[in-house]
Amino acid sequence: MERAALLIIDMVRETFEENYPITPLARKIIPPINDLIAVFRSRNWPVVFPTDAFHRDDFIFTGRMKPHSLAGTEGAKVVEDLDMEPHDLWLPKPRFSAFFDTDLAQRLKEDKVTLCAVAGIATNFCVLATVFDALSSGFRAVLVEDCTAAFSEEIHRRTVENYRRNPLYPLLKVCTSKELAADPDV
Repeated sequence: MERAALLIIDMVRETFEENYPITPLARKIIPPINDLIAVFRSRNWPVVFPTDAFHRDDFIFTGRMKPHSLAGTEGAKVVEDLDMEPHDLWLPKPRFSAFFDTDLAQRLKEDKVTLCAVAGIATNFCVLATVFDALSSGFRAVLVEDCTAAFSEEIHRRTVENYRRNPLYPLLKVCTSKELAADPDV
């Protein structure tokens, strides 16, 4: 039997306060994420909120990406619409993956987690980076398709379809939140 952790990626206040292309799509995934949080809590499984925590002079801002989700700002905190509780782990992260330069893998292993269910934004960037690093860290991974969003529905759909049938199956799966709630071994 799996012991899962729910990783809710980059659902930060700034995304919901600004008018980014992803904002309306990110709003749509809040209800299914909250439903999945309730399922995980009912099973006493960890809920983790990894969020971007960049620095203004960060290397990644030397390309097209503009400074955002700056460490220590209100905009880099978890959006209030998500059902975050004090015992949940809020994990500011310095890069795209929740595993990069954090102690997440160690914490999950200490908690006997075997599967990481990944939700949040953006499907084709930070969510996918976290899915692959979960695998690289020795965890099975599930990309929760109705709990993730990209900058367009087309980008989200193509990303999900690309990984629905993959050579890493069953270590990497794509499923809905209802399928995951019904059977974490999907």
